[in-house]
Parts: sequence; structure tokens; C-alpha cells
Amino acid sequence: MSIGDLARRTGLPVKTIRYYADIGLVPPTGRSPAGYRRYDAVAVARLDLVRTLRELGIDLATVRQVLDRTLSLAEMATAHAAALDAQIRLLRTRRSVLRAVAALGIHDHEELDLMNRLAHLSAAERQQIIDDYWSSAFEGLDTDPAFADRMRSVRVDLPDDPTPAQVEAWVELAELVQDPDYRARVRQMAEAGARSGAPSPAETALYESVLELVTPLQSAGTPPTAAEARLVVDQLAPRYAHARGVDDTDGFRRELGEQIALFSDRRVERYWELVGVINGWPARQAGSGSVAAMEWFAAALTASAGES
Repeated sequence: MSIGDLARRTGLPVKTIRYYADIGLVPPTGRSPAGYRRYDAVAVARLDLVRTLRELGIDLATVRQVLDRTLSLAEMATAHAAALDAQIRLLRTRRSVLRAVAALGIHDHEELDLMNRLAHLSAAERQQIIDDYWSSAFEGLDTDPAFADRMRSVRVDLPDDPTPAQVEAWVELAELVQDPDYRARVRQMAEAGARSGAPSPAETALYESVLELVTPLQSAGTPPTAAEARLVVDQLAPRYAHARGVDDTDGFRRELGEQIALFSDRRVERYWELVGVINGWPARQAGSGSVAAMEWFAAALTASAGES
């Protein structure tokens, strides 16, 4: 058939078919006595394959490899599907960034640039930021290895198709763990933990008792200096002292209050909330955060020591 017939059959422009012939992808089978290009069934099948591959987005160099049989169709399909997966992930992330920008009403160009760069990090690059954070907290300390390993084992898995909330959470988390002030506070906690060692099982068990007694008062806005607060402290402080094998004195209450205050930082609680959002963990119930209650208890301990 003529090149015109071939164009009508395949729906490709004559100019495109002529170009494929000129670069050797679909050479004509022969020529007519007048010198016009002629194509047989083999050439038609070859052109159909070229058209299909191009419609799938395959570049001409790869098309040539397939036609020359230096690359099988299966190998080509596998490689191209992987490339498309990467493009799809990139587009989904871009979409989520744009939706997050719209939802947050961001106007600052630098903030937009930071959000975009952080969101487009690879999974390994994101995890490296978290790993560096934990290294700055524990490096060189005689910390309980099991505890340190447990902290480091928590991965940050931003999905391939993140929601705007997950993008926002990742950007906030990345900024938080790279904040020098926050890192210094976490390091201070780790140093204190290394000095004092892990709490005893009896002391760990008291945590739930503190939350049970303190949370209602803290949530109701009761001051740590109120009489109701003193009653709660008088129930809990002796139990802490017994767990540590010491007397419940003013000095003990002040020391316990300082220790609890040191380990009560809302930014640490926020860290775990953000990790949960990114990883798609079940949402915590509203008001379930314990840091505010422990802060209140620390202040109540100090206040009761001053009254004694």
C-alpha cells in the first residue's frame, strides 16, 4: 500500500510515517516504479507497534530497541511501568502539597518552597531526618538499649498518595525534629533518663493512677495550688516515695515535681501525634494527651512542698 493508504489505515499523519521511515523505525518495503514508498503487511504491523508504544509514552530510543529485539516487550513494559509509578507518586505528592497550601492559606514563598522540598524527599531521606534526630538524643549516653531501639524502630511512612493532612504533618514534624531548642530539650531528657535509669514497675504503674486522679481536676481548670490539688498529691506522693524506697518529704516532692516537669514537654507529645497522622494510625481521642495532666501534677507537687 502507499504511504497515503497507510496513513488512512493507522490514523497517523503522512509526515509522521515519513519521519519514522527516515530514521529507520518503519522503513518502506519497497518503492513503486515512480519512486513512491510502498508498505507491506509486515511494515503495517511494525508501524502499529510503534504507534502503540508511542501512545504509551515510550521514547523513540526504547521503541528502536524493542523493534530491533535488543529489548523484549516484557522488559520494556516492566521498566516503563516502574517509571510511570514514580511519575504518579510525584504527581500525587504535588497534588497534596497544592491542596495543603490552599487549605493553610500559605502566602509566604519561602514557606511554600520548604513545604514542597520536604514533601518531595524520598522515603530514605525522610527517615534519615528522623534517624538523625534520635542520634542527637541518645548518642554517647548510657541509655537503656531496648528503649533507644524502640524509639528508633518507629518509621515515618508517608504514603505514595498522601492526604493534605499527612503532607502538613510531615512538614511540621521535619521542622520540629530539626529545631535546635527542641533537640536540646530531648537531649536533656535523655541525659536525665540515663542518669536515673528506667523507672521501677511500681513507679510505672503509678502513671495511670496520676492520670485518673489529676485529669478531671486539670480539665476543670482547678489550680495546682487549690485544696483539691493538695488532696490528690497527698494520695500520690507517698506511693511514689514508697516505690523509690524513700520518705515522703518536702525535698522529695520538689525533686519529684522537677523530674516530672523535665519529662513533660508538649512538643514530645506533638511528635507522636504527627507520626500517627503520617503513618495513618487511629486518631487519638480528643483530650487524651497526658502531658498537660503531668505538668499540672508537677506544679501541684511543688506547691504542696512549699506549704508543708
